[in-house]
Amino acid sequence: MWNPRGLILAVLALLVQGVVGGVVEFPVQGSSDPFLIGDSYWLYFTKVKLGSPPKEFNVQIDTGSDILWVTCSSCSNCPQNSGLGIQLNFFDTSSSSTARIVSCSDPLCASEIQTTATQCPSGSNQCSYSFEYGDGSGTSGSYIYDTLYFDAILGESLIANSTALIVFGCSTYQTGDLSKTDKAIDGIFGFGQGDLSVISQLASRGITPRVFSHCLKGQGNGGGILVLGEILEPSIVYSPLVPSKPHYNLNLHGITVNGQLLSIDPAAFAASNNRETIVDSGTTLTYLVEEAFDPFVSAITATVSQSVTPTMSKGKQCYLVSNSVSDIFPRVSLNFEGGASMVLKPEEYLIHLGFYDGAAMWCIGFEKSPGGVSILGDLVLKDKIFVYDLARQRVGWANYDCSLSVNVSITSGKDQFMSAGQLSMSSSSIEMLFKVLPLSILALFMHSLSFMEFQFL
Repeated sequence: MWNPRGLILAVLALLVQGVVGGVVEFPVQGSSDPFLIGDSYWLYFTKVKLGSPPKEFNVQIDTGSDILWVTCSSCSNCPQNSGLGIQLNFFDTSSSSTARIVSCSDPLCASEIQTTATQCPSGSNQCSYSFEYGDGSGTSGSYIYDTLYFDAILGESLIANSTALIVFGCSTYQTGDLSKTDKAIDGIFGFGQGDLSVISQLASRGITPRVFSHCLKGQGNGGGILVLGEILEPSIVYSPLVPSKPHYNLNLHGITVNGQLLSIDPAAFAASNNRETIVDSGTTLTYLVEEAFDPFVSAITATVSQSVTPTMSKGKQCYLVSNSVSDIFPRVSLNFEGGASMVLKPEEYLIHLGFYDGAAMWCIGFEKSPGGVSILGDLVLKDKIFVYDLARQRVGWANYDCSLSVNVSITSGKDQFMSAGQLSMSSSSIEMLFKVLPLSILALFMHSLSFMEFQFL
């Protein structure tokens, strides 16, 4: 039987490809649970398809850096297998018919908007990079133009197979943890605000909104949700980004433990004192400046000392616990500018490091920052929706079960949305498409539709 509604969707999917921007969803794997991945390596990663024909790469999700890079086939000092149980893939420029080296004469290479890592070595015409991450690991290589493949979700049950030419790094040398087999992955997917980040490249061409969101599942086998788009949830609270900063910097005003505001000098968090508080999904734990770390640990210990056995393990403050930590340990609140509070359950500031004398050993998962930078890593980011709204220069969050589906806006506003992971067509989605499709395309579509309806009467 002829299905005109199905035909409408099929024709619309063809018409909108390359014409209308939409939400892009990436799969998420990985976990913050040390017993799933190993007690020294936790991360969340996704998959990207690059080149022609497309090749799939596993890349770590990192909001603390800008560049998407994958390991080149010519890489030296690079792992050949991974302790994560994934097959490592290598990008070969000669095997992709659409790959093109970014030359030193390319305006992108000489642009002032790029990082100081961009360089042109003597005797080479390839635009190169070399930079180091906060943990001391590093990568160097060359920039490449090539095709990124993705599914643009334009409405419920309306998905267009899309491509975009992007710039990314092809790594030829790695150091530190990046060079270790047990920590090996194909690359890093930087989601920073810089012009070379994929979110900025796609948004500047109207392919995706200038906003992305994630929900990292902390329990079970991990995983979660990552979309180039805005997750909608009524309980989300927002805090403005600190202006003119390269990272997602927030103004942290104070910390509350068990309802009591800790006595911490506000200058410890003041951006005017070059004190940073950064949201970074590429960092596993959470780091607090010394002026905040010591009062925080003391407050937790004082609150639970009658119910647990405090102990030290490898320099960490730990506790031997016989009952559920949720019944014993207090809730913690990180209080940010704009009245936005991030409420942490005990599992979001403690890490479970095994058993001792029949009791579970839980340790403070926060670390003391050696400098003036506080970093909010996966330990506190998990089990929450996070929205990075670059257009409005704000970050929002809400506690959420990341195994559930989420509503995602398909426009710049909040009047239309879809349910990610459980898609079904709605009339509002069709109406949105008719608003944004060019008039000439709509005329052709309506003419073709009326002709086909006549044929089947």
